[in-house]
This record gives sequence, structure tokens and C-alpha cells, in this order.
Amino acid sequence: MAVRTPLTVITGPLGSGKTTLLRHILDTFPKKIAILMNEFGEIAIDTKIIQGKNVQMADLGGGCVCCSLLGEFEAAVNEIIDNVDPDYIVVETTGVAEPDALVFDIQESLHRVRLDGVITVIDADAMIKYPSVGHTARIQIEAADTIVLNKVDLVSEMELQTIAEKLNSINETAAIVHTVRGEVDPELLFGISREKVQPPPQHVHQPEFESFSYSSSAIFNRQCFEEFADSLEPEVYRAKGFVRFLEGVYLFNFVAGRWELDLFSQEVTELVFIGKNIRMIKSEIINRLKLCEHNFVYTNNIESTTPKHREN
Repeated sequence: MAVRTPLTVITGPLGSGKTTLLRHILDTFPKKIAILMNEFGEIAIDTKIIQGKNVQMADLGGGCVCCSLLGEFEAAVNEIIDNVDPDYIVVETTGVAEPDALVFDIQESLHRVRLDGVITVIDADAMIKYPSVGHTARIQIEAADTIVLNKVDLVSEMELQTIAEKLNSINETAAIVHTVRGEVDPELLFGISREKVQPPPQHVHQPEFESFSYSSSAIFNRQCFEEFADSLEPEVYRAKGFVRFLEGVYLFNFVAGRWELDLFSQEVTELVFIGKNIRMIKSEIINRLKLCEHNFVYTNNIESTTPKHREN
């Protein structure tokens, strides 16, 4: 009998740190890893973040891997095994994915792989800010073999205990690993050899979020953009992408009012905005972005990667 390639699913809510964890794995885990990424939005931001590393990738853009792309997903897995023969396959789902259908399909239909484990990444800070666990996040937590509780530096010890109790009430068996910026020993994430069998999903996936994207070749005013990020409408839960300033291009990450900029190698500005009913305010957001393209005045700001907060 042929050896089945171990496959790990990384899931979790929007902005929890899935791609950051994946970058850390690629930097520290000395195995041949093939990655399949499924993104929510017209521009594959996370794929571009990972590109350039010594890794084989297939991008499942344009839909949710948990429902409409299962056929494409199976074909991509087979192609990767045939062409790459990796030690591990890692699937990163979009933050709006309900992974139960994907896990069921892997266990039932993909005979060339074995599901090694489901890793769910949770944002500790967001768990405190938004204590009500939504339908999709609950399914992501329930599916986990290991929960990577990320951004623990942003909450107190008492808050961590509260989060742990809530996670345990949803999933009693998953191990909980605390991390900052996804820095965890990869040995804790692989070799799980999942034994739990996923029953067929009993629901129809109904995405709670919508998105739109914005691209520009212009140079942005740094101060103007920071003011824009500080005042993003509350309908925007997640924003990510690349912004070109005079001093270079930066990776922009925004989650629930907290944002940061990190120097990154990219050519033009590409941004994705995700939230509930945000298409109603799309033109307003784009108009404010365009203001940062005009009347550019250079200010020699010192760059910072420290997360910033919107004042209530």
C-alpha cells in the first residue's frame, strides 16, 4: 500500500494570524512543505506574502475551500503529490471558512493523503474585544486538534484564563498553545495523527462577510494613510495588503481596530477590505485612500511596527 502524504489544515477567524504562523513554520521546520491557500478577496495577499520562500504553492482563489472548491482542491492535492512529493501538505483556509466539510472530504475522498491534524489559530485580543463566538469561529474551534492561541501578549493573565475556559467549553480535547506572532515549535503542530472522524456537515455555509479590493501605482503619503487606518469604519473588521510610501512598500495588517506596518518587498499598493456590509461604504473608503495619493508631502517619519489602536 502506498504511503499517504500527511496533510495539516490551518484554520481560524479573520486576522487571527494564520499566515504569520505559516511563515514561521516555513522559516523553522526543516521539511519539504507544499501549501494550498484559499483566500477571501479578489487579490491573493497571503499568497504573495508567502511567495519567494522555498516552497511549492497552489492558490485556491475565488471562493471558499470549505464548499465550492472541493473538486479543485482534490485536483490540486493530486498535482502537488505527483510533481513535488512533499513531506507535508499544509492547507490554509480563509478566515470565513467552516472547515468541517473540508475535513470530511479529506477523510472520505482523498485517498492519497491522511489528515494529520487541524490547527485552529485564535486571536486572544479579539476574543476579549468580541467575547461572543460566532457560528463560523465555533466550527473552527470544534474542528481543532490543536488551538494556537495567538497574540497572548495583548491580554492579561486573568483574561487568558477566561479565554481558555471558553475554548475548553467548545472543544474539550484540543491542546492550547500560547504564542506571540505565531512563534511556536512546529513539532507541536505536526505528527498529530488525528484519529477523530469528522461526521458529514449538517449545514449550508452562509458567509457572514463580504470584501472588496483596491490597487494603485501611486506613492502614498505616510501620515495621511496612518490617519486613514486610525479612522477606518467599524464595519471593516479586517484589512490587509501592501502600501507604497516614498521610503518603501509596507505590509499592512488591520484587525478589529488594531493595525501595523512592516517593511516588505512589493511593487505597488494592493489592499483588501473585509467586513459586514462593507460594500455600502466602499466608495467612501476608496475616496479617502485616493486623498492619500494626492498632494504628497514628504515627512521623514521614523518607521514603526508597533501595533496601533483606534481610540474609542
